[in-house]
Amino acid sequence: MFLSGLTTNLGALLSTKVLEKWPVIARHDRAAEWLQIWTDLGRAPRTIDAYARGLAEYLEVCDREAVDPLRANRAHLAKYVRELSTRPSKRGTNVVSLDSGAGLANATLQQRLVPVRLFYDFLMEEGLRESNPVGRGRYTPGNRFGGHQRGLVPRLTKLPWIPSDQQWLDVLTVARDEPVRNRVMLALAYDAALRREELCSLRTDDLDPGRRTLRVRAEATKNRLERVVPYSATTGVLLSGYLAHRATISRARGPLFLSESRRNHAQPLTLWTWSKVVRRLALAADLPRFSTHTTRHLCLTDLARMGWELHAIATFAGHRSTESTMQYIHLSGRDLAEKLQRGMDQIHAWRVEKLAMLGPDLVSAGWK
Repeated sequence: MFLSGLTTNLGALLSTKVLEKWPVIARHDRAAEWLQIWTDLGRAPRTIDAYARGLAEYLEVCDREAVDPLRANRAHLAKYVRELSTRPSKRGTNVVSLDSGAGLANATLQQRLVPVRLFYDFLMEEGLRESNPVGRGRYTPGNRFGGHQRGLVPRLTKLPWIPSDQQWLDVLTVARDEPVRNRVMLALAYDAALRREELCSLRTDDLDPGRRTLRVRAEATKNRLERVVPYSATTGVLLSGYLAHRATISRARGPLFLSESRRNHAQPLTLWTWSKVVRRLALAADLPRFSTHTTRHLCLTDLARMGWELHAIATFAGHRSTESTMQYIHLSGRDLAEKLQRGMDQIHAWRVEKLAMLGPDLVSAGWK
């Protein structure tokens, strides 16, 4: 039987990292089968963990409510959403922002529902269900309310937060006292608009100091798009100093950023360590909203402000679609500012022209 063989495979691929963390999945054969398929397709471990977490939370609610997930309907999903939107955060006051005021933020709610939706898509493909109770927002011909059917949870689209010039200076002032590794990481994160995983995954052979460029490898990116990006001369000086310092820790080629702690000396720096560094800097600068992704948002917004074309920013950022890039155009206010200026110029010219209606004697009196 397939599921008996599946258990063996899961023991090798998922037990230590997923099934032991989310044992409820092991109690639902179809859920384990679905997760195994995504693992076999080569999805990133973090993606698998996110899928497992979202589905496990849903299955736990089903078990508590005595609902068979294979037969759940939209009403059951609505109860699950209500629980997510009212659930107190385990992190309490350490949470930076909660849109709902009590439970999970809107973006997090959407993330939790993605694996549940995909799970029901799988059940439909297997012929175990005729419909997906999660559904998705879509255009519906004939709908008198604009022809659009709402998804289970309304999607809020917010622009990312970026610091003001003074707030950015406050962060840099605090960072001046940091070790050279942390300073060069902060500089590269901004200069090259790097995501956290891209930054921490850099290797020594990804650098080209002569041309001041670095290669962001496909396997480290969110959408598996490799790119080469430049960094500034200022960052190049910092990087040169760090490379000299790194040689005192390890002369071996490999991961660029190394841990200097006693426990993990000379080991690759982890994502979580970098997150803790940035969090500490943010609190010291009294900017709790500053995160590892803020530098990327700030860089791309600055490029939009400087007049970079949309496709150029998308290439620099490694976006597969320019839809993701458009938020930085909006955030910069570039298009609105240009349109406003053009409009004001036209209005001004029109008003000056009409001043001539005050009388021909204005010209002879020196009015222009």
